[in-house]
Amino acid sequence: MSSSDASVPEGAAGSGGSGAAGGSGAVGGSGTSSGAPLAHRVPDLAALELLLAVARLGSLGRAARELGISQPAASGRIRSMERQLGVALVDRSPRGSRLTEAGALVTDWARRVVEAAEAFDAGAQALRDRRDSRLRVAASMTIAEYLLPGWLIALRARRPDTAVSLLAGNSAAVTGRLLTGEADVGFVEGVGVPAGLDGVVVAQDRLVVVVAPGHAWARRRAPVAAAELAATPLILREEGSGTRQVLQAALGELARPLLELSSTTAVKSAAVSGAGPAVLSELAVGEELAARRLVSVPVDGARLRRELRAVWPVGHVPAGPARDLLSLTRATP
Repeated sequence: MSSSDASVPEGAAGSGGSGAAGGSGAVGGSGTSSGAPLAHRVPDLAALELLLAVARLGSLGRAARELGISQPAASGRIRSMERQLGVALVDRSPRGSRLTEAGALVTDWARRVVEAAEAFDAGAQALRDRRDSRLRVAASMTIAEYLLPGWLIALRARRPDTAVSLLAGNSAAVTGRLLTGEADVGFVEGVGVPAGLDGVVVAQDRLVVVVAPGHAWARRRAPVAAAELAATPLILREEGSGTRQVLQAALGELARPLLELSSTTAVKSAAVSGAGPAVLSELAVGEELAARRLVSVPVDGARLRRELRAVWPVGHVPAGPARDLLSLTRATP
């Protein structure tokens, strides 16, 4: 969207008679020598809209009523604008309010400024409408499969006209999509907030070691020590996944994986089949544990809890549908 600049024609203030001529010196001097910001030298939109209403209605009182302000407030606003510009703008009499010659000139310029502001406002609204028409979400696997569906259903009820797309991948892929502008908001499950992103915790999670009922660990009474777990070949997610990051942070160097798979579902299926121990989110194995298709193995000496986060690029605070989605995550028990 291109911006429009409203400029005051050079020397125009001098064409309005003695009052305007006196104002011309004041305005010209301020504009050329003071170096003050334009906002200090040009009346604000509220004052310009009031002046236009006075010109159209011929009455300061009617203009004040139309704009929803008191007449004393309107009079004060006009006086403040006259002091700022250094010229008289309105002649007041019992019969009404009439623009001076300088006031007529200023009104013409004010009309152009207000029209430019209306175009600016319409353009900004178009940008908001475009933003609100879609939401691109990137999420790591566990969140995408077990938490986001409920959040997105709730968002759909709140914003039925917003088209939502979900890109699922590991936490490293989510970070990359956010940093390249491919996603508006993301959800990760690794250790801390990735570089270049801001974030907020939306849920807590725990990793569990699971085995098939026929595995030897399913029958052991003592917990598996952290060192033993680290030395055991495991069925794991790929490098870059949040689950793998948390496990490495808790155990340090890991044994070479028994299997390295790119989805939570694949890891879970391999564990159910009896291939070996796996480490998965508690969210992902609830049904399998309840049905005894998998058995949870206690671990001693390792912190396997993690925080699930919503993330976005630094400096890009979520707005519109992204902000609404975050509010829904915080409403989740």
